[in-house]
Formats: sequence, structure tokens, C-alpha cells
Amino acid sequence: MNFLLKEIKQFKKNKALFLLGLPAMIALFFVSYVPMFGLIIAFKNYTYDKGIFGSTWAGLNNFKFFFTSQDAFRVTRNTLLLNSSFIILSFAFAVIVALMLNELSKRSVKVFQTVLFVPYFISWIVVGYLVYGFLSFDYGAINSILKTFHIAPIDWYSNPNYWPAILILSYLWKNVGYLTIIFYTGILGIDSTFYEAAEIDGATKFQQVRTITVPLIKPLIILMLMLSIGRIFYSDFGLFFFVPREVGALLPTTDVIDTYVYRSLRVIGDLGMASAAGFYQSIVGFLLVMGTNLFIRKVSKEDAVF
Repeated sequence: MNFLLKEIKQFKKNKALFLLGLPAMIALFFVSYVPMFGLIIAFKNYTYDKGIFGSTWAGLNNFKFFFTSQDAFRVTRNTLLLNSSFIILSFAFAVIVALMLNELSKRSVKVFQTVLFVPYFISWIVVGYLVYGFLSFDYGAINSILKTFHIAPIDWYSNPNYWPAILILSYLWKNVGYLTIIFYTGILGIDSTFYEAAEIDGATKFQQVRTITVPLIKPLIILMLMLSIGRIFYSDFGLFFFVPREVGALLPTTDVIDTYVYRSLRVIGDLGMASAAGFYQSIVGFLLVMGTNLFIRKVSKEDAVF
């Protein structure tokens, strides 16, 4: 009862803010929560003619189909390892580049911002063709250079061992600029008096970065990191589908859960299995976010998001 009275009191106190956020909450409810009813498809033998309600129950059979398939371990491993590499390297490079931009003049920053941010708007389809232009066996730029030095050309699209590095480089080229702008904006919000006081005390640039800049943008880094970890089981479909060009020889290192589900849905047409895989991704992502926040709370309570 006391809890209810306290909540009513808080509502009356912040009624204007609540009404201001009400349209966004309603939109969030219809966009993010109402569609969750479709999760029932993961537990049914869904057929289009019978619909959601008319289809028979399958229990956990759709989940068994995914977990007992010979490809389950491979796609899960690739999804985790590649997305983990994307997160670690992109955050590291973005923070470093943001710190470097902070030391440049405003005119130089505008130029570098444009150069870094433009790739983010390029479609993965276009990126796929750009990568093919570099790696094509007969006409690729890299093999042409190798031939110039009398080195045997490499058939990039038949050897899966090269592709983890290729995918990581493609992802970094396209996405580091986006993260850099976010972290650079966070750095601009730091009060300049901190740096002035540090200079008076004789602190070097490196010491200012270590003791002022990084600690003050740490909450932003943690927030962005948690959002990324929450989607670690969701791959960038365009990257894994268009850049390797769906070549079968590359699947051992480029096939992830999203591309596996897409191929299964396209070949088999089993919407129940595809929904089960999506449900599996959501649950794991939720647990990872909760676990990460719990770990951060144990290490540094004030930096935890919730």
C-alpha cells in the first residue's frame, strides 16, 4: 500500500513529464511489445493456410530442429566470435580516433568527420561489390598487384580462412566512423576547465586523456557497449550475406545464425523454425545484457545502467 501511494505521489509530482513521454511510450508498446505475440509461432507447426491460431502445437520441436542440426554449433560459434571481434575492435578504434579528433583544429575535424562518417551510409550491397572489386580472382585489384610482382594470385572466394579478417575489416571501415562521432560528441561535452586545471598542474596530454577524458566518457562507452552486447547474437545480415556473396565454400567461417535461418526459410519454408531461432537470439541477448550490467554493478556500481 505504501509503495502504491509513493508511486501515485511521484506521478502527481512528475505528471507533466509523464504526459510528455506518453506518445513515445504508446509507440514503443505497439512497435515493440504487441508484435511479441508472434513468438507463439516458434511453438507451432505453422502453416499459412491455417494461420497462427489454426496451426497445431509443436512444443519444442522447432528448437530441437535447430539445436540438433549439424550446423548449429558452427553458426553459433561464428556469430559469437565474429560479433565479439566487431565489438571489441570497433570500440577500441572508435575511442582512439575520437581522442585524436579532439586534438585537431575544428576545420580538420570537419574533414575527418565527413571521411569517417560517409561509409556508414553506403549499402552493404555496394560494399559487397567494392570488396569483390578488390578480391576477384581474375580482375581484382589485389591479385593484379600480386601479378605485377610475379606472385601467384589468390582465390579469395574459395578459401574460408581469409574471411574472418575480411569481414572484420569491412565492418570496421563501415561502422567505426559512426561510433567515433558518438564518442567525440561525448568528449566535446566535457567541461574545458578540467583540462585547464590539469595543464596548470603540469599534466601531459596523455595524462589528461587517462585521468579526465576516458573516465568522463566511460558511462557513454558502457552504455553503447551494453547495447552492442545485447545484439551480439544478431548479426548484420547485409555484411554476412552480400560481402561473401553467399559462396558455399565460405560458409564454414561466414555463416551465422541470421544467414542460416534465411537459407532454411528460403529452402524449407519453415516459419516455425525461423521464429524459434529468433526467440533463441532474443533470450540470449537479454541474458547477456542483464549479466553485463550485473558485472558492471559489482565492479563499479555508479557506472551500471540499471
